[in-house]
Amino acid sequence: MKRSRMPLRALCEGAILIAMAEILSFLPLYKFPWGGSIDFAMLPIFVFCARWGFGPSLLVGFAHGFLQMMFEGGIAIGWESLLGDYIIAYAVLGFAGLFYKRKGGFFVGTVVGCVARFLVHYVVGATIWAETMPETFFNMTMTSPWIYSALYNGTYMLIDMVMILVVGALLYKVANKYMTGRDLAPYRQRNAG
Repeated sequence: MKRSRMPLRALCEGAILIAMAEILSFLPLYKFPWGGSIDFAMLPIFVFCARWGFGPSLLVGFAHGFLQMMFEGGIAIGWESLLGDYIIAYAVLGFAGLFYKRKGGFFVGTVVGCVARFLVHYVVGATIWAETMPETFFNMTMTSPWIYSALYNGTYMLIDMVMILVVGALLYKVANKYMTGRDLAPYRQRNAG
């Protein structure tokens, strides 16, 4: 009989890596005025995704988003932005888990997860946050909330993604079997069936 529940080990690792992500979110390199920051908070989430796959990763992303909303004070202008900028935007990081059994899954997953999160922030920024668009941003006159949202959200998401890929590559060299979940093979064989 196959188990349909998430394994206890995945739950425990998820809790530990979410805690690490929350700690890293309190250590931003730069914080943007209307939300978003440059930090390493997504790194533990992507490590989890590379180890456990899509389903558990969606749950971990959702939990991380909920905690971000609580700890960040929920920078929002309504329930729609709370839902979009926190719950949905962080839950889609779980799409990184689609690549967990593939070669280079951590790296492909990180790019996919970051792009998915950016797209959510982009749409929320251009629709819900449109009224907060400044007249100028990066010394450019802003005439479209879609361009402003792309610049605002793309700035920190691109920097975050590059930093995580670089640190992930360094970790990959010294902790390859943990970054790929190969250390879980005996555990999965023992608990299969």
